[in-house]
Amino acid sequence: MLRPSYWVFPIISGVVWLGTLLGLLIHWNVNTHQRHYDSMADNQTIAYISDVGAAELKPLFIAGCVLTTIFLDISFGADRWLRHKGRLVPNATIGEKVLSGLTIAFAVVGTAGLILLSIFDTARHPKLHDIFLLLFITGYVLSAIFICWEYQRLGARYTEHRVLAHSFWIKLSFVVLEILLAIAFVGCTFTSHYNAGAVLEWVIAFIFSFYVFSFCIDLYPAVRTKGTAGYRTTKARTQAMREMEEGGHHNPMTSHLHNHHTNNSSSNSSTKPVVTRGVPNNF
Repeated sequence: MLRPSYWVFPIISGVVWLGTLLGLLIHWNVNTHQRHYDSMADNQTIAYISDVGAAELKPLFIAGCVLTTIFLDISFGADRWLRHKGRLVPNATIGEKVLSGLTIAFAVVGTAGLILLSIFDTARHPKLHDIFLLLFITGYVLSAIFICWEYQRLGARYTEHRVLAHSFWIKLSFVVLEILLAIAFVGCTFTSHYNAGAVLEWVIAFIFSFYVFSFCIDLYPAVRTKGTAGYRTTKARTQAMREMEEGGHHNPMTSHLHNHHTNNSSSNSSTKPVVTRGVPNNF
């Protein structure tokens, strides 16, 4: 049975984003019968998301962008907090924590870009809209790259937790695919192939929703560690192993105890037996 927990945040984010996209697309196809908006080029017959979002459904577009990014950023923050508390497999090195911090930082950049591009629409503020679109794509792509890097290191350290490897490959696939599609999108747009560019923009946006959904895989294990010691034992074990590796596999405390035990054994073996008068030695 699924128990509500932190994993619901990316689900909410993904559902809102998917619903926003479907609402805009269905409205353009069904309600407006593929209307040609003023923001579209003369030779353009397929509307960009921004074209539909700049018209009568602009309030829906803004609300969808705001809710999507807020709940996604909460998901990033929850992932970091749960690893810090030991509810998820913890970051064992400073490098992993830095990668986690960069993931959140660039996600905030992407958040600002998406919210601002929905406010400064392509019909009234075309130049600002393009700048914020670039900010949105760059922010979330870099965020995805850093979280891939973090999960690759976690997966290599905690090989028994296969979910880390699965999540890594899902996010890596997203990064590669989105970068390729983004390059094609920019190329089509700047070479006036607007219909192809519009199709690519819709595809990129729908793929982004599945990237958002993937974070429920990362956060769901926290359900099983609620009210328990979690992964703190694993964290302590990892810390001890790293210290032993840094010290050349030499543990001073263990050596001291071993030497103390050896000295005691030597002292005991060299001590002569005490014989009580009138009692045989083999008593």
